[in-house]
Amino acid sequence: MEPEQTGEQSEVSTTVGTVERRPRRKRAEVNVANLPHKEVVIDTPDQHCEHGHQLVRIGKQFKHHQLISIPAQHYVEDVYEATYKCMDCELLDGDSHFYHGNAPKSLIAHSLASPSIVTEIAYFKYELGVPLYRQKNYWQHQGIGISDQCMGNWLIKGAETLKPAYQLLHERLVAQSFLQGDETPYQVLPEPGKAATSKSYIWLARTIRQAEHQVVFYHYSPSRSGAVAEELYRNFTGVLQCDGYQGYNKVGDSITRGGCWAHVRRKFFDEANADPKHFKASQGLTLLTKMFNLEREWQSLTSEERLTLRQEKLKPLIDTFWTWCKSTQTYANSRLNKAITYAIGQQKALNQVLNFGELDFTNNASERNVKSYVIGRKNWLFSTNPKGAEANAIWMTLIQSAKANGINPRDYIEYLLKTMSQLPTFAKEAQLEACLPWNYKSDQKLATA
Repeated sequence: MEPEQTGEQSEVSTTVGTVERRPRRKRAEVNVANLPHKEVVIDTPDQHCEHGHQLVRIGKQFKHHQLISIPAQHYVEDVYEATYKCMDCELLDGDSHFYHGNAPKSLIAHSLASPSIVTEIAYFKYELGVPLYRQKNYWQHQGIGISDQCMGNWLIKGAETLKPAYQLLHERLVAQSFLQGDETPYQVLPEPGKAATSKSYIWLARTIRQAEHQVVFYHYSPSRSGAVAEELYRNFTGVLQCDGYQGYNKVGDSITRGGCWAHVRRKFFDEANADPKHFKASQGLTLLTKMFNLEREWQSLTSEERLTLRQEKLKPLIDTFWTWCKSTQTYANSRLNKAITYAIGQQKALNQVLNFGELDFTNNASERNVKSYVIGRKNWLFSTNPKGAEANAIWMTLIQSAKANGINPRDYIEYLLKTMSQLPTFAKEAQLEACLPWNYKSDQKLATA
């Protein structure tokens, strides 16, 4: 809900005759509340006093805490199946009866890849932003000689294993009544029928903040056309909150478009801050700041309570804002003129917040998820083929959805790789449903209860 520029930045405040002393900064604490504790008691080197008498232990005295880290351990696991033979049956019928253990299937056939090593590579890349060519040096120091091409193939193969869960997440996503969307450019080298320097795109769709089950879905496409939006939101009927990009006009009449007030406020703030030495907030920006302050107070309320307050307190401010926009005279091509023109063009979509209490005031949640991909993109730069770009979308979807549901993403993706690699080729929906983030979370709670 926080806009990119906070409300305090649009208010000019001056202090005359007083100097406020900054509060002393407190030392940043380390949060280890979820870590187990191991007690270590340091004994005396000698169990006798200076006179040679035997000492009797009467207790212990606390000295300090310290955080311990144990480096990762890597080894090659040689998997065998035990073989048994029934000697009694052989005496009865003369035939040999053999029985074998049931070893789990390999994650990738004829490969050393295991769920744990692929999880570590994926976690480093998609959560910590470490590209594969830099990971290669890390693994070399760990005694594992592996090329970035091999790691890339493992990630692509792992994504193919997890794709059924990815597709089921999309089905659960479009079954919602309220969604948010955004998109960002991405480069794929080479891509069939396109120049190497051309842009591809990562589209994002996610549930709103108040949804019971959170889904953050990334979709790769070589195009930004409206046909992609039409495909991504097929079977969705509800309110889609997004920016003013025209490609979303293709989503169809069954979808109501909701606007983002942060996009509007951003343009008015840029106009007021055109000369940083002389910040001058327009009446429109002042009204927008008041709206954001109210919405910030209502974040924890239910959708019904928020809708009631929006009708009582927010609607008068919005009506005044539109009246001001339509009555203000501005110079053509000025920043203020562009801000007002954009706002008026989005008026119908922006006013949807007065009709739905579930709808967030801004689209910032989806923009933050797009930013997570952008940070990764700045590190790994591009994909060398469309399969790699699609794998990126699958991994990011599962990791960000896990985080949105309060789950440790590393534990979750390792669980998925172990579980889904053992499912049949055409797994039943109930088997895949158990792999979704909120069901994994429930299983973990039951296991630790």
